[in-house]
Amino acid sequence: MSQENMPPNEETSEKQREDESSGSMNDEMLIETEVDSEGARRADTPAIIESKDIEVWYGDDQALRGIDIEIPENRVTAMIGPSGCGKSTFLRCINRMNDLIDAAHVEGELTLRGKNVYDGDVDPVALRRRVGMVFQKPNPFPKSIYDNVAYGLNIQNKDGDYDEIVEQSLKRAALWDEVKDRLDESGLELSGGQQQRLCIARAIAPDPEVLLMDEPASALDPVATSQIEDLIAELAEDYTVVIVTHNMQQAARISDKTAVFLTGGELVEFDDTQKIFENPEHERVEDYITGKFG
Repeated sequence: MSQENMPPNEETSEKQREDESSGSMNDEMLIETEVDSEGARRADTPAIIESKDIEVWYGDDQALRGIDIEIPENRVTAMIGPSGCGKSTFLRCINRMNDLIDAAHVEGELTLRGKNVYDGDVDPVALRRRVGMVFQKPNPFPKSIYDNVAYGLNIQNKDGDYDEIVEQSLKRAALWDEVKDRLDESGLELSGGQQQRLCIARAIAPDPEVLLMDEPASALDPVATSQIEDLIAELAEDYTVVIVTHNMQQAARISDKTAVFLTGGELVEFDDTQKIFENPEHERVEDYITGKFG
């Protein structure tokens, strides 16, 4: 079974999402203590996320093969490649969403600020508080706009002025001016583009360090897509953004770094986006970018 056929995480039930978001509030199990003591950024290591020989299987089918990558902090890193190449699977490795798939098996090391997120003392629920995720299909909860944004805050018993946090999150998601007078209305009544920005506001409200996006604009019209792209550039000022996209033009427009995954679950090339698109080192990458295959 290829990773493209695995159950889509955006369809996870609200009950399961609540279970994921609640979890143990024991900070000893959170990687915060480990990261702060062991994994503070070293001057010679600008990456916030590093993978070493990451391999993933779905049952007997290998989806990723020996992935080594260093993702820089406060930058937009795009992952491109043909369907079935493993880019979404790698994205889900970062916040251990593959743990939710019974057939998935991960080997290798993937660190966040120097701490291996697959260590036995890491609580995946706590990890996901620090690594937010936005899915391909907008998935607002059947709640008010306000309650959608405040959902993670309530589940995590976050301190602070929720009204202010909700407002600031909606402003960061470029949605506040459109919904400020209708916060009690259902999030399901918004347009597709507005729903996706609402999901982004919900993801950033708990103030994660990393924001993962799995083709966040693929289901949107060109106007909404442009709004999401502009938003991603702004979010990178405060967050590390990792985005999977099938749209190579989109990757070229919005990302600082680009990783090219090709058939077989291989990471063939990872470099500055301009270099990838103008002067790639590998012929296979050039063939993919110029449309000779994929």
